Amino acid sequence: MPELPEVETTRRGLERLILNKTIHRIDVRNAQLRWPVPDNIGDIEGQEITAIGRRGKYILISLSQGPHLLIHLGMSGSMSVVPTSQPLKKHDHFIATLNDGKALRFHDPRRFGCILLTADPAHHPLLASLGPEPLSDKLNGQWLKKTAANRTVAVKNFIMNAQVVVGVGNIYASEALFKAGIHPKRSALRISLQRYQHLVDAIKTVLAEAIKAGGTTLQDFSNSEGKPGYFQQQLFVYGRAGQACIICQQTIKKISISNRSSYYCAQCQH
Repeated sequence: MPELPEVETTRRGLERLILNKTIHRIDVRNAQLRWPVPDNIGDIEGQEITAIGRRGKYILISLSQGPHLLIHLGMSGSMSVVPTSQPLKKHDHFIATLNDGKALRFHDPRRFGCILLTADPAHHPLLASLGPEPLSDKLNGQWLKKTAANRTVAVKNFIMNAQVVVGVGNIYASEALFKAGIHPKRSALRISLQRYQHLVDAIKTVLAEAIKAGGTTLQDFSNSEGKPGYFQQQLFVYGRAGQACIICQQTIKKISISNRSSYYCAQCQH
């Protein structure tokens, strides 16, 4: 599933390729995504793309006359900008033909993504209750410590809760906890303010490095130009069960936390 760095990589690619372009035509080949594509999606034809933002794992495309396009890549979705002459793929469900001879295509084999319209993104039900952006100043040790009060949940689940902080998915939670030296099963309540600040620093560093590297390709992520991400080459623990820890040479362990695979070093994390 594309995580925040992959979504941000996609957003930046789209911004470079389609900003200030005009939507000439909308074609919906399959409206049955996670939620049905709105019947009035064609109303955005003739509008100029004025901004491309992101909130958590959602991409927001602002238009000259409104409303906004609200896009989620789901578990297998991707967006690409290609010449209109390029043959369509089986799972290209949504196509926005632009005025420059290119087309924005939404590809989603498993159809867990979404293409929605919203007049007010900040108050849309999918966005209204989200926590702070991980790369913003709003995420700090004090916020995590305060939010963790009375929560005995494992810290890995805690930082993956989108109401606590958005966009820290399974891969990057494992990597950030390793970098901060915190065991993924430690209770969120039993972590000091100082260690939470270290964790915040680790989250920001790991995500920033992943964005710089273009995201992580584990199965089927590709960016807006169809190119894979390369952060997988820099992973310290995720997917490395049985291998030696890069720091201490102890064997990386794999456990399940809430049915998600989690990786850690027992020597470096406690």
